[in-house]
Amino acid sequence: MNNTPSNTSQPVKVPLVTDVWGVFKTLVEARKNVLSIIPELATLQPIISGRVAWVNWHMVMDPSAIQHMLRDNLENYPKSDVVKNTLEPAIGDSLFIAEGAHWRWQRRAAAPVFSPRNIANLAPIMGASADATCARLGDGSPRIDMYEEMISATFDVISDITFSGSDVLDSDEVHRAIDNYIEQVGRVSIFDVIGLPTWIPRPSRILQPSALKQTKAIANSAVRNRAASGPRDVPDLLDLLMAGEDLKTKRKMNAAELRDNLLTFIVAGHETTALTLSWALYLCAFDPEVQEKLRNEAQQVLNGRTATAEDCAELTYTKQVLNETLRLYPPAALISRTAQSHDVLSDRDIHPKDTVMIPIYALHRHHALWDNPDEFNPDRFGENANHDRFAFLPFGDGPRVCIAAQFAMTEAQIILATLISRYKFERIDGLDPKPVMVLTLRPEGGVQLKVSKV
Repeated sequence: MNNTPSNTSQPVKVPLVTDVWGVFKTLVEARKNVLSIIPELATLQPIISGRVAWVNWHMVMDPSAIQHMLRDNLENYPKSDVVKNTLEPAIGDSLFIAEGAHWRWQRRAAAPVFSPRNIANLAPIMGASADATCARLGDGSPRIDMYEEMISATFDVISDITFSGSDVLDSDEVHRAIDNYIEQVGRVSIFDVIGLPTWIPRPSRILQPSALKQTKAIANSAVRNRAASGPRDVPDLLDLLMAGEDLKTKRKMNAAELRDNLLTFIVAGHETTALTLSWALYLCAFDPEVQEKLRNEAQQVLNGRTATAEDCAELTYTKQVLNETLRLYPPAALISRTAQSHDVLSDRDIHPKDTVMIPIYALHRHHALWDNPDEFNPDRFGENANHDRFAFLPFGDGPRVCIAAQFAMTEAQIILATLISRYKFERIDGLDPKPVMVLTLRPEGGVQLKVSKV
């Protein structure tokens, strides 16, 4: 896959399939980049269907059909077995994986954790991380990998809000564990493609990386220690989860559930925000006019200081840039469900056990839903924005919309506004990132930018 040339008017993108591929070629390409197997037709049609071996699959890009799947008939479309088998060894039967009643009570227990009040209380940690990033950047450099910088920044946040700044987690070790785990188990198996039962072992998923085992052991230890020591004066994420209670059943999370949900927020929470910020900085470097407009807003609102949660309401263009970034490069760029019973989506019959996918990457670039969909244009999320709610799904939607969506946007606004008010970011010829999805949509090769103080 080639990147878009640096002299184009469009930022880098994934070239989608225009030919008919067999199972073997599909497998080979999917292991390199899951998005590369999406047909170009998915950006033009409301639904497309096919068959691999004995498995029927459907890709749905019709917002009304997506609403039906994610909200109106949610129980008929649980997460696919492939998704569960990939993630469950890392995060257990946590909020992200669980279904039905087990998911509902966890959701009710965890919801208060991400209330506006708690987000505001945790926001100073986000600002401190932005300041620490600026300290590392110093006066800038002709070449800095801003993806690695954003990984460090967001891990600092998740570590501090989870463990109150204690030294129980090593940033490099945990990120290495996550990377190793995704590399080992996150790539598509031929068994997945042809639909073999999930009880048949996938060779790449038999052994659990030792680094991940160590991370789970650290999380277990943190839960035990906090139970013994009691909550902090200013509750952190672990305190809030331990205090969380399902108001209907009065049930609280046990030690294993606390560990699994902690790891869910660590694994998902820091990387997805880091990806959003990394792609946003690439896009700002890609379009200097957008970057200058963004900087003007940040400098006017912040006047030299670090952004806070209270500033987010005024950082409107910053939010537009982030939303447009999430449209072009959604971290979770494809979601997969398994139909439980007969249904109809966009006039297409769906049968039990059919695989039903929402290729969010294609949905966000659909020609019937977005004007000039491959172009970077934050104004499409301006005050008079008018797009179908279910055509823009960076955090999902319906009852299972990402519980930490507002937390993530607050963190991203604080860090992006603080950085852009102090630094200028420029592209380096020949070093544009390559969008590649394994489990998340990452910039292969990093986001290499020239960074200078303003």
